[in-house]
Amino acid sequence: MRLGRTTRDRTGARRRGSRGRRTLLAGLITAALVVPLSAATRPEVRAPAPAALAPLTAATLDEAYTANRANAARASRMAAADGDRRRAAADRSLAGPARHLLAFDGRGAGLATEVFGDLAHADRVAVVVPGSDTSLDTYARFHTAASALYRELTRQATPSTRTAVLAWLGYRTPGTVSATVLTVGRAEQAAPRLRDFVGELRRVTGPHTHLALVCHSYGSVVCGRAATGLAVDDLALIGSPGTGADSVAALHTPARVWAARGSEDWVAEVPHVRADLFDTTVGFGTDPVSPAFGARLFGAADAGHSGYFTRGSTALANLARIVLGETSEVTGA
Repeated sequence: MRLGRTTRDRTGARRRGSRGRRTLLAGLITAALVVPLSAATRPEVRAPAPAALAPLTAATLDEAYTANRANAARASRMAAADGDRRRAAADRSLAGPARHLLAFDGRGAGLATEVFGDLAHADRVAVVVPGSDTSLDTYARFHTAASALYRELTRQATPSTRTAVLAWLGYRTPGTVSATVLTVGRAEQAAPRLRDFVGELRRVTGPHTHLALVCHSYGSVVCGRAATGLAVDDLALIGSPGTGADSVAALHTPARVWAARGSEDWVAEVPHVRADLFDTTVGFGTDPVSPAFGARLFGAADAGHSGYFTRGSTALANLARIVLGETSEVTGA
């Protein structure tokens, strides 16, 4: 009888825990839906259409960089004429002579892809996929993260290893406080863009270049939706709320899948469930750092949600080792 009661107690606890997570998830989406629109919207930003470019190859990279810098400069002038000083400054920075823009679209929230390093000759390449609230207005922090990874790769790489990092703001990210951040909708829209981009990148670098995706926060949902059959060697999920898949096997990827979460990352408190609410599915399923998901775990020490690219951090050092293929040197969680 004592054993039976224990079993019933455990079953009841699991049910109460599941109900509690679903209740919390319902509360999160309800709160997101009732946020005043005035706090979540921004006046539409005018900008010229993206530059017309030849198909990307190693030989056309410099042409693309020049055309996109010029487009960013025009976008900056247009934003200034409209009185949008914040966007004008962001675009003006991207138009600087030292910036290597593989793509740029200054309209609306904006899109950009920036290259760090010599992409045409790199044999180790990382693509950083950002999470929520990343736009041209906030691009400076994304630039800082990607450049930090490039510096760490340069520090760790042998003299014969050539590296490059790409900051891929190739989709319209959701707001952190919004209903969209709790669903796969934006990720579903972004996934074909990421697949196309990886295909373009392979045409530039060749099929033998080692390619890794570094997917942060909601960016890991994008990577999860794009993963099936994607021609990448490693996929690293950091600060992930989930991928929309219940396991590595469900991603249907030949890549090695890695995951890390710092002890100070608030994403740990996000319910890792999926539920049907308000005629849509919210939540992203299994926690990527749980044994059930099956990823290769690596250490991130006490990183907070925005701390995975901090110079000198455990997380950044491990990310560089993954990109460089030094998997035996990756430290555990």
